[in-house]
Amino acid sequence: MGPRLVKIASCYFIIGVFFGMFMSITHHMEFASVHAHLNLVGWVSMALAGLIYSVFSKAGASKLAVWHFWCHNIGLPIMMIALALLVGGAGNTEPIIAVGGIITTLAVILFVINVFKHVSLPSSPVDQEKAYRAKN
Repeated sequence: MGPRLVKIASCYFIIGVFFGMFMSITHHMEFASVHAHLNLVGWVSMALAGLIYSVFSKAGASKLAVWHFWCHNIGLPIMMIALALLVGGAGNTEPIIAVGGIITTLAVILFVINVFKHVSLPSSPVDQEKAYRAKN
């Protein structure tokens, strides 16, 4: 799951940068919350999760990682599109924002559970050396 998350995070990075350019060119700074969420919850959070899943392959290979990936990538777009519509003047999108937010929050909870369950270092320097040699 690590490389997948890094790749999709890169897509959010592009979207966030272009959204920021749009805001700057049009002077529509009211979309700052959408821009910030795209960059932090999309780009940064997913990239960090992808790197963690790449370094700690046991976490990246777990079912929790798969569920985290899909919940994050379903919930965040729902939340961001609805938030952009709300900020842009469309009313009554708060329930949709909430649904996307709940799904995204579930993704974060799954990630944290996965980290606590599957991320660990070998117990001794000898085990660390064995793990290093096994990877290389």
